[in-house]
Amino acid sequence: MVGRHILLVLSNAANGRDEEFNDWYTNVHLTDVLKVGGFVAAQRFRLGDAQLRPDQAIPHRYLAVYEIEAEDVQQPLEALTAAVSSGAMRLSDPLEQRSLTTYLFTPVSERMTAARTAQ
Repeated sequence: MVGRHILLVLSNAANGRDEEFNDWYTNVHLTDVLKVGGFVAAQRFRLGDAQLRPDQAIPHRYLAVYEIEAEDVQQPLEALTAAVSSGAMRLSDPLEQRSLTTYLFTPVSERMTAARTAQ
């Protein structure tokens, strides 16, 4: 059975380089990652102005969400790491690499949606 996993990548742009960072991430990096077997979708987000807990410290301004479909999720992760390590996939200078944080999540339930009923 092929499972769908979510890879979250939290990041920041180097000071004053947001425009260059966003251009590279959206127009180059997402496409590069989606060429890696198992990666089937990607979407980027920026930190919103409104927050559920405005008193909470937030160390990242950007989020990328990647969907991975694979029987063995380790294979696409290793392929991505190899592409970056070999230089086949370049990371951008405006990426503040020390802030880069990644998390892989595996589903524990079926996907649910809100029911829409006429009232």
